[in-house]
Amino acid sequence: MDIISSWHLTGWEFAALAAAALLVGFSKTAVSGANTVSLAIFAAVLPARASTGVLLPILIAGDVLAVLTYRRHAHWPTLLRLFPAVAAGVVAGTVFLVWADDEVVRVSIGATLLLMTAVTLWRRRVAGQEDDPDAVTTRAGRVKARSYGVLGGFTTMVANAGGPVMSMYLLSAGFRKLGFLGTSAFFFLIVNVAKVPFSAGLGLIDGHSLLLDAALVLFVVPGAFIGTWAVNRINQRLFEQLVIAATVLGALQLLLR
Repeated sequence: MDIISSWHLTGWEFAALAAAALLVGFSKTAVSGANTVSLAIFAAVLPARASTGVLLPILIAGDVLAVLTYRRHAHWPTLLRLFPAVAAGVVAGTVFLVWADDEVVRVSIGATLLLMTAVTLWRRRVAGQEDDPDAVTTRAGRVKARSYGVLGGFTTMVANAGGPVMSMYLLSAGFRKLGFLGTSAFFFLIVNVAKVPFSAGLGLIDGHSLLLDAALVLFVVPGAFIGTWAVNRINQRLFEQLVIAATVLGALQLLLR
């Protein structure tokens, strides 16, 4: 295949990318944060910086499918609180990418994800119960939303790794399964589309990368259908455990790769 040869991929490497694309569809409709595994696969098969540009359109395709599935469950007060802070994080991430090398990016994000996971688990253990999502309208809720928003925008820009950040925020805010997925779906569709001009400006998205995307995006669809089928068979406690486990796994992959 011309696309495979132009990227100097073996058949096994293309199969790994296809599996990662399928996992993107699954993560967007079932276990948010699991696509950190996809991030690691893309970065292992492709050059690290180029992998972020190839993965972004794949993520957007998954976001569209997630929005179509869970659009009625989004919590818009949370989204409106997050977006200004996320915009600041995306700009900061763009500046960071200009000078930071791959190792600095990986270690910074991996360590941050592990720290946030530990803080979230500690908060849930001490509090004994989750906050209500409407708590984002309180002063403490606004501060937390802005903090996670900046960090989410930064991590999603530098490594498409904003999923675990937002997963930890939405879990810490007490979102139930469908509200979690609906809010996350709209959040990442809007943010990922907004990232396209920045990624293109950095040379991470071009005609060459889009050709590979065209070959991989078809694998997102079956992944999304599998996720939609699975999410109705996962109870809330297991859902939260899977999200946290996927976040920790993604963080460790970034640190140890």
